[in-house]
Amino acid sequence: YIAAVYEHESVLSPNPAALVDRRAALALMARNLDIYEQQVVAAAGQGAQIIVFPEDGIHGFNFTRRSIYPYLDLFLPAHSVEWNPCRAPRLFNDTEVLQRLSCMALKNKIFLVANLGTKQACEHVDPHCPSDGRYQFNTNVVFDADGALVATYRKHNLYFEDAFDSPPEADYVLFDTPFAGKFGIFTCFDILFFEPAVNLVRQYNVKQVVYPTAWMNQLPLLSAVEFQQAFATAFNINVLAANIHHPALGMTGSGIYTPVKSFIYHNMQSSGGKLIVAEIPVITPDHKTSLEKVPCRVSQSEESLPPFYAEMMYDNFTFVPVQEDKGELKVCANTLCCYLRYQRAASTHELYALGAFDGLHTVHGTYYVQACALVKCGGLRFSSCGQEVTDATASIDFQLWANMSTPYVFPLLLTSGVTLEFADRMGWKNDHYFISKNGTSSGLLTAALYGRWYEKD
Repeated sequence: YIAAVYEHESVLSPNPAALVDRRAALALMARNLDIYEQQVVAAAGQGAQIIVFPEDGIHGFNFTRRSIYPYLDLFLPAHSVEWNPCRAPRLFNDTEVLQRLSCMALKNKIFLVANLGTKQACEHVDPHCPSDGRYQFNTNVVFDADGALVATYRKHNLYFEDAFDSPPEADYVLFDTPFAGKFGIFTCFDILFFEPAVNLVRQYNVKQVVYPTAWMNQLPLLSAVEFQQAFATAFNINVLAANIHHPALGMTGSGIYTPVKSFIYHNMQSSGGKLIVAEIPVITPDHKTSLEKVPCRVSQSEESLPPFYAEMMYDNFTFVPVQEDKGELKVCANTLCCYLRYQRAASTHELYALGAFDGLHTVHGTYYVQACALVKCGGLRFSSCGQEVTDATASIDFQLWANMSTPYVFPLLLTSGVTLEFADRMGWKNDHYFISKNGTSSGLLTAALYGRWYEKD
């Protein structure tokens, strides 16, 4: 099927904390919706059957709970109301944004996925009801090619979003399409947690996911395109990911991902949005997943050089330097041991290090990580290891493996210029997860196993 995602440079309110009326809020959102409309027409013109827009793309961000209120449409759970906003616009008040999106889908005969803010009145007998008597949700909506509202998803794992409430229970949302069967849906920070993202994929055997996001890149391990690809690879699924485009805030990185191919956009230089359209295979639920065991040679490596410590991603990693042109290294942290067999194609004047972290990550969210990472350091001093680096020249053949305690391991492979490659092989062998690659086409930035031990969050 043909899919489209749009990385949108949203028109933002100059003062999101200011209190405005509904008319002013609708005027700002209309400027973003005008751009959406152009992109829907362009995508449909290229044969796209579904288009995904990013999180916060219509209203922007940095609102307070009060200041976002005029921007909110009415929350209508798709499973309990049959409604086509374009065909029946006067059915509900405060649904102007929903109507506009519905009409885009209908006019262009395309499935449309967008993110907006919604409100839902609640009674004080509800123990979860906020004190102002209403829920405010970060919401994804899906319209079918006829403009009908077929899915609504409320973001569960909020990322410092004072304007929004987390729903009392996690939504598991699927919608059906005539061209690719069932899709699952979740938003941004959700991708790092078991509920609902991982549970949705595993429990419902979902093989395609639509994913609106407003992701701030964090190298070396959590750049948007890097983790989006890793999620698609780890679960053997298609992921349609639309990010917002605000390079000054570190926000870029969208793509259409299959388990073997990625169509991505990552651009920290230019302004403006970007439409990605790609034809990808439908993955059927009987496909084998890449979490299956695959054979590989895992030998215990000899003891390495004495370790050093450096901060990476706000965590205290234990590192050993990669100083020879070839060799075998080992580094451990807590119960996790990482092993590396490597060979550089040619000597370069760059420092690499092998790092391990096994612990609770506590900055910008709290979650338990087991990570093994071969990274290019920021300079030639050990203290520069773990810094954000975007360029490298060394091509390194490697096999990286670790005694992961969690089955949920995301293989990361990032090359110079924040580009992506696929591992030659990866999977489980002798209770170790491994990833191997011979010859990256550009310099290696990061090769890592990013394990999430959800039970220890």
